[in-house]
Amino acid sequence: MHKSLYWRLSGFYLAYFGFVGAFTPFWSLYLKSLAFSAFQIAILMSLFQVARIFSPSLWGWLADHLGHRVRIIQWLAGLSLLAYAGVFFGTSFAWLFAVMLALSFFWSASLPLIEAVTLGHLGDRFDRYGRIRLWGSIGFIAAVIGLGYLLDFSDIRALLWVVLGLLVGVFLFSLKLNDPAVLRHHDDAGSLWAIIRRREVVALMVACFTMSAAHGVYYTFYSIYLVAHGYSATHVGWLWGLGVVCEILIFLGMPRLTAMFGLRRIMMGSLVLAFVRFSVIGWAVDNWVLILLAQTLHAATFGSYHAAAVALTHQYFKGRHQSKGQGLYTSVSYGMGGTAGAIASGYAWDTLGPSWTFTLSASCAMLGCLLFAWLMPKKNH
Repeated sequence: MHKSLYWRLSGFYLAYFGFVGAFTPFWSLYLKSLAFSAFQIAILMSLFQVARIFSPSLWGWLADHLGHRVRIIQWLAGLSLLAYAGVFFGTSFAWLFAVMLALSFFWSASLPLIEAVTLGHLGDRFDRYGRIRLWGSIGFIAAVIGLGYLLDFSDIRALLWVVLGLLVGVFLFSLKLNDPAVLRHHDDAGSLWAIIRRREVVALMVACFTMSAAHGVYYTFYSIYLVAHGYSATHVGWLWGLGVVCEILIFLGMPRLTAMFGLRRIMMGSLVLAFVRFSVIGWAVDNWVLILLAQTLHAATFGSYHAAAVALTHQYFKGRHQSKGQGLYTSVSYGMGGTAGAIASGYAWDTLGPSWTFTLSASCAMLGCLLFAWLMPKKNH
């Protein structure tokens, strides 16, 4: 890969996940400052997951049909920026519902398309994926830690302007991208449905759904949970940042881990460690040492999990099905799974309490591990 292309792709990931680092941990705190209930916050935060059910597949199909993925990414980045501007014009639940729904519809489709573009440029050198993707993790860390400090000394509305700046960065970096050559494969003529029905693909989608559902409470209430137990915004930022530092180390080590254990075992191990992580968060929130250790497990519950899922998806969906495959992965996992987890957590948070809500999310991850182990063939993985 040419060095300039490496930096253009890395820059997009940097800005994209910088937005995620600003939005995911702190947007719920902004919503809470508007006096919304836990269920209203869960509904608003789940809109990104709801959009991921259909938006990535829709835009992925369009990108594969037109053969211009980068052009679609550029339009999505611009429309996301336009939609987000609406947050400066109202704070009612109905208004923010409409704004966040529009933003999520455009935003949620960008990641699977940039994954397809990156993997297309890499070709058979998937081992280099981690070195590009780690810049997304660096962007996340810079945003989450920087905002943690900023919000300890300024009004929560400062978050709105930081997010705006990051979305401008995403749009500008998208203008520097270019499409890879799409190589045809002998199985390109096969239907998308025939691929989806394969046992190993079903196993992958089950694992992705349950892992994302398990994270529903984490992405919706983790920051609120920590603040309620005496952690400052700075502490919250550092904890989120710690998880992503560990994620970076996993991305760098994935080629060696894959050679040692294979993708099947990595996926199973990630799900088991998700069970451990959310159980600890649910019952040991006041023990900062255990919370610190639990946060290092983000290396497994997102880092190794995501890298394995993207690699398996890339193996199963070839040529003209690449964007649709990555879109399906996003739709089933972060869309369906994330939506189910976020909405269920909003209901359970008020009825069962935080500890049992995290316990349910841990149990979901363990169920996913058992189903994946049963469905996924042992050979070739």
